[in-house]
Amino acid sequence: MKRAAILNKLNSRPFPILSLLFVSLGAASGAAAQQQGLAPEKRAQIEKAVSSFMSGNSVPGIGAAVVLDGEPVWSAGFGMADLENFSPATSSTLFRLGSISKPITAVALLQLNERGKLDLDAPVQKYCPAFPQKDSPITTRELLGHLGGIRHYNPDGKGDIPEDSARHFATMEESLQVFASDPLVAKPGTAFHYSTYGYTVLGCVLEGAASEKFVDYVKEKVFRPAGMQQTQADDFFAVIPHRSRWYHKDKAGLVRNAGVLDSSYKIPGGGLISSADDMARFEAAILADKFLQRATRDVMWTSLKTADGKLTGYGLGWGLVDKFGVHILAHTGGQQGTSTAFAVVPERRAGVVVLANMDNVDSGRLADEILKIVLDLKDRTP
Repeated sequence: MKRAAILNKLNSRPFPILSLLFVSLGAASGAAAQQQGLAPEKRAQIEKAVSSFMSGNSVPGIGAAVVLDGEPVWSAGFGMADLENFSPATSSTLFRLGSISKPITAVALLQLNERGKLDLDAPVQKYCPAFPQKDSPITTRELLGHLGGIRHYNPDGKGDIPEDSARHFATMEESLQVFASDPLVAKPGTAFHYSTYGYTVLGCVLEGAASEKFVDYVKEKVFRPAGMQQTQADDFFAVIPHRSRWYHKDKAGLVRNAGVLDSSYKIPGGGLISSADDMARFEAAILADKFLQRATRDVMWTSLKTADGKLTGYGLGWGLVDKFGVHILAHTGGQQGTSTAFAVVPERRAGVVVLANMDNVDSGRLADEILKIVLDLKDRTP
């Protein structure tokens, strides 16, 4: 299929994506070694679900993976990683993770806690003195569960990094300057306020507790043990093989390149890149207790409570939800040029990964559909 033809299909809605899927070598390449454990009829159902999702949202490319019985059993790339250069997406294509970077950061911090290097309930300044004291102390546990009272992005964008910005931050301490002087939006522990900036503070905490750079620690203690050889910081200026381009659909419905983004100011909360294969390896490793002791993992996957005893539905870096008759640990992510989702079902030792190179689409919905297919789950009414 010619480049112009693909662009025309992307810029019409809906478009017959199936021809695009397999011109990309989607299920036929990059995943052959991981397809033996998934029945052919389930693979066909997944491919149909991906086709429908891509067609309905004009998504150029997707990487997806499935974990069953604690092991990666299927992965594939669909569509295009780079429309301009006609590069197909594969299961090893690197996508921006967005906020599914947060569970990775949580695992790293809980490792330090297990080793006696980090007190989750000590004020964060014990490890990150660069973050100023507030009216009330903030702990690592509170920041992991978005109970620290640190603000998220402002609705009007004022005081934040512009949406189209290549400004690079060299250190975690420099990144704190964006928000550190701002007042808290709530007293710590009293209310759930989702905050990517809170995870930048956690990056600073990790560096103080581990006495090494955040990216170096997670590479050695998380990525290497799990076999995540491609996962790394999304360095805007570096030349990184297999990295996807980033796309956005404008108000007229046309697929365009997404705005510039250097995510160096938020690496722990939204600045990593990875592939479907690597994220499936992460899921398998967490299910096999390769990172953490089972008791620590259970704490990480237990909902926190506000000071008045209300469950937040969020543990330490992971969202918690009961649906389709199972308990799911999950997270989604979104930023310029990406929409991501992954989910783990511990009782079934299963998981799914969905990474898309288009922003503002609901990858979580596709992850749900794939999860229902592989585990034979049904929607249930209350």
